Amino acid sequence: MRSIVLASASPRRKGLLRQLIGDNFEVCVSSYDEAPQAGMEATELVVHHSLSKARDVAGKFTSGIIISADTVVLCEGQVLGKPNSAENAGKMLGSISGKVVQAITGMAVLDIDSGKEVSISEITDVKMKKMSGDEIASYVRSGEPLDKAGAFAIQGKGAILVEYIRGDFFNVVGLPLFKLGSILGEIGINVFDIE
Repeated sequence: MRSIVLASASPRRKGLLRQLIGDNFEVCVSSYDEAPQAGMEATELVVHHSLSKARDVAGKFTSGIIISADTVVLCEGQVLGKPNSAENAGKMLGSISGKVVQAITGMAVLDIDSGKEVSISEITDVKMKKMSGDEIASYVRSGEPLDKAGAFAIQGKGAILVEYIRGDFFNVVGLPLFKLGSILGEIGINVFDIE
């Protein structure tokens, strides 16, 4: 089987890729700086970041397939990345409380051997429950929101803050598996044949 590289430090993306292809991949973290890009809409931004990360990592290999992704949460036109502090997490959770937000992931798959690059975006609507100040403070104290886009983890305790979703659940976690499986199929990798 051809070598597959995940260009991400995210344990959630690592777990999702493992769900799809087992341990048949390696992780190589990109050194690309995910700085905001002026004038880019959220979908353009995540595709730009994911493609830039994949290209950065591809430069370290001579063969194989690179998979990269970048996820943000969009609330009323505002891009919410990772809060990185308890104060910011509390503010983010307050801003998304009771609203429908969009989890937007950009994903890039690079086939080094053929030079083919596929980049896509996926959007999932997420309805957040109306949260009390105590709920927000308690969730922030758990530490879970600090390194999550939009300050919540649907695959963790944050699941109780989500009333419903419309779209790909795995996209909210950070890697849209349906589209990834389709792209891998297009370049000749059948995930059902991988043990």
